[in-house]
Amino acid sequence: MSSKVELAQQPDKETHDQIILPVEPPSVEDIVDGGRAAWCTAIGGSLAVATTFGYANSFGVYQDLYTRSNTASASAISWIGSTQLFFLLAGALPGGKLLDMGYFRHTTLVGSIIYVFCLFMVSLCDPQKYYQLYLAQGLGMGIGSGLLYVPALAVQSHHWRARRAFAMGIVASGSSIGGLIFPIILNQLFKSSLGFEWGVRISAFVVLAMLIGANLLMTPKEKFKSTSSGDRPDIKGIMTDGPYLLTILGMFFGNWGVFIPYFYLQLFAILHGVSPTTAFYLITILNGAAIPGRIFPNMLADYLGPFNTITPVLLACGVLIYALIGISTAAGIIVFAILYGFMSGAALSLVAPGVAVLAKHPSEIGIRFGLAFSLSGFGALVGSPVTGALLGSRFAWTNAIAFNGASMTVSFIFLIIVRQILVKRRGSQII
Repeated sequence: MSSKVELAQQPDKETHDQIILPVEPPSVEDIVDGGRAAWCTAIGGSLAVATTFGYANSFGVYQDLYTRSNTASASAISWIGSTQLFFLLAGALPGGKLLDMGYFRHTTLVGSIIYVFCLFMVSLCDPQKYYQLYLAQGLGMGIGSGLLYVPALAVQSHHWRARRAFAMGIVASGSSIGGLIFPIILNQLFKSSLGFEWGVRISAFVVLAMLIGANLLMTPKEKFKSTSSGDRPDIKGIMTDGPYLLTILGMFFGNWGVFIPYFYLQLFAILHGVSPTTAFYLITILNGAAIPGRIFPNMLADYLGPFNTITPVLLACGVLIYALIGISTAAGIIVFAILYGFMSGAALSLVAPGVAVLAKHPSEIGIRFGLAFSLSGFGALVGSPVTGALLGSRFAWTNAIAFNGASMTVSFIFLIIVRQILVKRRGSQII
C-alpha cells in the first residue's frame, strides 16, 4: 500500500520532460557586433543601396539628357527622379513592417524583381514620351527600390550595437559607390554608338548581378521578429515621441533641399560654360567624395553620438548650397562637388543611426525606420520639382539655390532642438 502511495506521489517523468520553461525575450544585449553573418549583411546591404539610392543619385545624367532633348520642362523631368526617390523612402513603411514581421527575405526578393524589371522597361521607353519614362523610371523603379533600401539599412540593427553607426555608414556608402560607377557607365554609353536603349540595358544587367549578391548575403535575426503581443511595437508611444516627430520634420526639410546638386549640377555646369567632358564627371566626383563622407563621420558618431555629428554637417551643407550662387568656373564647381559630396554623404548616412538611437528595442527598428523615411520622403518628392519651377525657362539659379539652402537650414534647426531635448532627457552630452 505504501509503495503505491509513494509511486503516486512521484512526478510523472514524461510529463516533467514536456514542461516548457519561459524564455526571456531577446534584448539589445543579444546583439554581438561583427561575425560572419554581420559582415555579410553589411556587404549585401551596401550592394542593395548601391543599386537603389546609388542609381537614383545618378539621375542628374538623365535630367541633363531629357532636358536637352526637350522631353519636357526641367521641373516636369525632375518629377521622374523625385518620384523615384519618394517611393524609395516611402517604401520604408511596408518594408520596415515586413522586416519586423520576419519577411525580410521575401520583401527584398520581390523588390529586386520589380526594380530590375522596370529598369529594363526604361530601356524600351521612347525618351520623347514623358509618360513612359514617368511610369517605368519614376513609379516602377521607385516602388521596387522602396522594398530594398530601408530594410537593407534597418536589418543592420539585428547584427550591430556598439558599432551600429559604422556599419550603417558602410551600407550607406553603397549609395556613393553606385553614384560613382553608374554616371560613368550611363554617360559613356549614351554618347557612344550603343545609345540610350543599350546604355540603360547594360546598367540593368549590372544592377541584376549586384542584387543577386545582395539577396544571398543579407540575413535577418529571427529572434527579433515581432510575433507575440509582448514584443509588438508601441505605435501610440512612437507617434507621441516628441524627439522622433521632430526628427522626421528635420528629415523632411533635409530631403527637400539636399538633392539639388545630384539632380542639377551637371546641367548647372554646362550652362555656365564648363565643357561637357568635365561636366559629365561632376556627379561621379560628387558621389566619389561622398564615400568617405558616409564612413568616417559615422565612425565618429559611434563615439560622439549621431545627433552631435549630423547637426554641424547639415549646417555645412546649407552654407555650401548658398556658396553655389557665387560659383561659375570649372575649378570652383569641382571644389564644390568634392566638399558637398562629403558633407551631403555624411548627412544622408547619419540619419539612419539617428533614428535607430531613438528606438527602445530592436523589434521596433523597422517600424520607426518605416514611418520616418516614408513621411520624410514627401520632401524628396516635391523638393526637386519646386527647384525646377524656380529655375524656369530662363534658369534663375539664385532663386533655386536660395530655396534649397533655406531648407537645409531649417533641417539643421529642427535637429538641434532634438539634440537639446535628448540631452535633458538622458542627462548626457553624447547624443
